[in-house]
Amino acid sequence: MKYYVGIDLGGTNIKAGVVNSDGVILNKKSVKTNAKRPMEDIVRDMGKLAIEVIADADLEKKDIVAIGIGSPGTPDNKTGYLVYSNNLPFNMAPMRYIIREMIKLPVFIDNDANCAAMAESVAGAAKDVSDSVTITLGTGIGSGVIINQRIFSGFNQAGAEFGHTVLVSGGVPCTCGRKGCFESYGSASALIRMTKEAAEAHPESKLNDLIADKDGKINAKVPFDAMRMGDKVAAVVVDTYLDYLSDGLANVINAYMPEVLVIGGGVCNEGDPLLIPLREKTMSKPYFGPGVRKTEIRLAKMGNDAGIVGAAMMGKSCADDHMKG
Repeated sequence: MKYYVGIDLGGTNIKAGVVNSDGVILNKKSVKTNAKRPMEDIVRDMGKLAIEVIADADLEKKDIVAIGIGSPGTPDNKTGYLVYSNNLPFNMAPMRYIIREMIKLPVFIDNDANCAAMAESVAGAAKDVSDSVTITLGTGIGSGVIINQRIFSGFNQAGAEFGHTVLVSGGVPCTCGRKGCFESYGSASALIRMTKEAAEAHPESKLNDLIADKDGKINAKVPFDAMRMGDKVAAVVVDTYLDYLSDGLANVINAYMPEVLVIGGGVCNEGDPLLIPLREKTMSKPYFGPGVRKTEIRLAKMGNDAGIVGAAMMGKSCADDHMKG
């Protein structure tokens, strides 16, 4: 059995684990990112964490084929630099160089959403197909495309950013600077915004009771809970959100026609109350044509382990390609 280290770099935590060839985690650890520190300190903590998980798995450096890193932002896997990350102090960060100096192993990097898609492809909801797309609904919208069990991200590794394709021309401003992006209508943040607006416009709605119970805080669960209580305002919020989300997902399907479209993120914890109407709304929109096989929409399975497993399996894929070349 071959082993790989996956490192999941986030704005809050750095997670790492040893993963076998089947995508199974042997062990894992995490430390706080403390993102305001200098870039070099953060990257060295990533290297230290990799060394620790290897030792904790009773393995040695020679047992590890490669290290894979999933990071927010735009990586350059050819040079090993993280070119840019909006939420971390990284600008042309020599990530591969620093970690290889510490561990002397092959190091590969990719976007964290791409790694999540790889995790679902290898060990999760899409492990039985070759072509899949994974969409993560969180503060923003993450997306990763897998073609023939390989990550596709364009010539500059900045592709497949479906969250920043325009859904409503001139619509709600997005963090990217444009207006009307999919992210501004289909993310968990968008659902929270819609819920807040509806609650303010309808003081009689049960939305306000649930928000008060949470000391004024709103999460993506609130409109679903209020809908289950029979609140008509909440039902409209959920239905409107699913309309927007299905429009965006239909665009994704039209672009890539994946055999499986995986959706994940906290919103998806709703399960069938979200998935059943979302499937119905989405699958009526793509251009399939008579007799054409249709994409299947599934919920993500990898959860919080997606970053570690995906990074490790991306490292495996890159290492395999490197050996072939």
